Amino acid sequence: MSLLLLVLAVILGPTPSSAAGGDWWIPTAPPTPDLQINVTGEPFTGTDSAGKVRGFVDAHNHLFGNEAFGGRLICGKVFSPNGVADALKDCPEHYPDGTLAVFDYITHGGDGRHDPVGWPTFKDWPAHDSMTHQADYYAWVERAWRGGQRVLVNDLVTNGMICSIYPFKDRSCDEMTSIRLQARMTYQLQDYVDAMYGGPGRGWFRIVTDSAQAREVIEQGKLAVILGVETSEPFGCKQILDIPQCSKADIDKGLDELYGLGVRSMFLCHKFDNALCGVRFDSGGLGTAINVGQFLSTGTFWQTEKCTGPQHDNPIGNAASAAESDLPSGVTVPSYDSDAQCNKRGLTDLGEYAVRGMMKRKMMLEIDHMSVKAVGQALDVLESASYPGVLSSHSWMDLNWTERVYSLGGFVAQYMHGSEGFVAEAARTKPLRDKYGVGYGFGTDFNGVGDHPAPRGAHTSNPVTYPFKSVDGGSVIDRQTSGERTFDINTDGAAHVGMIPDWVEDIRKVGGQTVVDDLFRGAQSYLDTWGATERHQATVDLAKGQPATASSSEWNPFTSYQPGRAVDGDGGTRWASDWRDDQWWQVDLGSTHLVCRVTLDWERAYGKSYRIELSTDGTTWQTAWSTTSGDGGLDTARFTGTPARYVRVHGLARGTSWGYSLYDVGVHSA
Repeated sequence: MSLLLLVLAVILGPTPSSAAGGDWWIPTAPPTPDLQINVTGEPFTGTDSAGKVRGFVDAHNHLFGNEAFGGRLICGKVFSPNGVADALKDCPEHYPDGTLAVFDYITHGGDGRHDPVGWPTFKDWPAHDSMTHQADYYAWVERAWRGGQRVLVNDLVTNGMICSIYPFKDRSCDEMTSIRLQARMTYQLQDYVDAMYGGPGRGWFRIVTDSAQAREVIEQGKLAVILGVETSEPFGCKQILDIPQCSKADIDKGLDELYGLGVRSMFLCHKFDNALCGVRFDSGGLGTAINVGQFLSTGTFWQTEKCTGPQHDNPIGNAASAAESDLPSGVTVPSYDSDAQCNKRGLTDLGEYAVRGMMKRKMMLEIDHMSVKAVGQALDVLESASYPGVLSSHSWMDLNWTERVYSLGGFVAQYMHGSEGFVAEAARTKPLRDKYGVGYGFGTDFNGVGDHPAPRGAHTSNPVTYPFKSVDGGSVIDRQTSGERTFDINTDGAAHVGMIPDWVEDIRKVGGQTVVDDLFRGAQSYLDTWGATERHQATVDLAKGQPATASSSEWNPFTSYQPGRAVDGDGGTRWASDWRDDQWWQVDLGSTHLVCRVTLDWERAYGKSYRIELSTDGTTWQTAWSTTSGDGGLDTARFTGTPARYVRVHGLARGTSWGYSLYDVGVHSA
């Protein structure tokens, strides 16, 4: 009977590689003509000996950036029912010689001239340094998948102000309208690929909405596609002259809608300061152009201040830009001090509300593009709840934040730099990846108006040699042919997303197998972060409503600053001490618990030097945690789980001339 059941299982339960019959990875009804994939061999399936999935992660791509910014800034389509000739053609205004490729010369200089013909000659595009041509044609994405990629984050992207000032457009500039369209187009691409393989669910391009679904897709050897959002005014949350144009209700409604569309990660600000947070600056002429857009959108230019810690924002753009002609008469872009590299704007109250709203919905927060002040505040919020859902997907985070991201359980990817630069940056953070046992990702930012790796040259000492084997060893990868043009990473660089396998091989040539191995563990690490985010449960605040005492309380005839105000569950009330250094506040938890985390929400009067003390009897105390560099805001003290009934915050030195003042103290068990 056992043998019979085994035979039936083999007959009735095909493995992923035989589910479609024959070579499951080869479409049965591909469009003709089309681009070539130039990868042979069966894509790897299943897991490794430890039960972990394998594969690369492109943590930051914009498949449908051509649908953003008014629909004419990026030319060409990801796919077309009318075929490749319709999909890969230039914008009408780029004919006959590219003179009107306005965005190219605004951001890069030069005159933007190029041969506009795409299919079948592709003389001048796609190219590693072109910002206005399709780089994510579906067949190129297919090549990336066949070459070992297993996770693709498709960030739905747009910018209403860039759309409004760009002279060529064929649609509304409303950001949420564009986001909805791009989400719909992603599902249509899935249907388009499915049709080539015989029907729904059969294609390699699979949109997933939870980590278990993603794992199943990757184990089948297919590409798990996750939806994210990167836009400047999410939920309409722009600010004009520092006045928010959205409400908490708008944020809740917007988050609910995005979650319903399948979005599981997002940025809260991008390029322009908004009602949620300040941004990390762009540099050079592009930075000046974006600062012009910032003024036109918000009525204010970027404002800088000296950085207070080792982290700093990108050097602000001071170079001239053609975009300055869009400013009103008499208005000029300000100059900035070289020693003031931090954005004054951090995470606003509405921004914190949005972060907590994402946490309630088990979404992952993208912290790239946030100012360092905003990132620090956002990490404070996430750490206070031990929430792992934090992503840095394309090198727009100061590297000094890396360990805080890893310690939460977050995921880090590097921008698709040239192989030498990528290897060097990977080496700087390698010890942290080893410490936390995590893999690495890359963010290509294709269709995101950014440059990509330039060719190292055919005569370099260690060029990529074609054909070469995929990282798993199961496929052979040759030069990619698109129509009449064949692309070579040595001479063309990363001209389109299909060059990812070639670029990874270039990294191996430059940096060796170690960094490639870290990248090949990226899929598992991304799923680890996502899965932990989904499983996160808010812990009970053991201090809420419990009796509290203090060494002193500030007297006020109009309101109370008594100790119990810090544990009453009302974020608008607070305890405040006398204006002396040596002060304490404590709470009786009612019974002994294994305490491992204390959160402190300081008012402006904060503790610079203080310690967390624990006791089981209220008489004998031990120090569980201390700091001499408190900076106010939201602090989280983590320590080994320790039995305690009484928890004391003992202030040793004030951060201001006032006393110590706490809106809330939270105590959490292991």
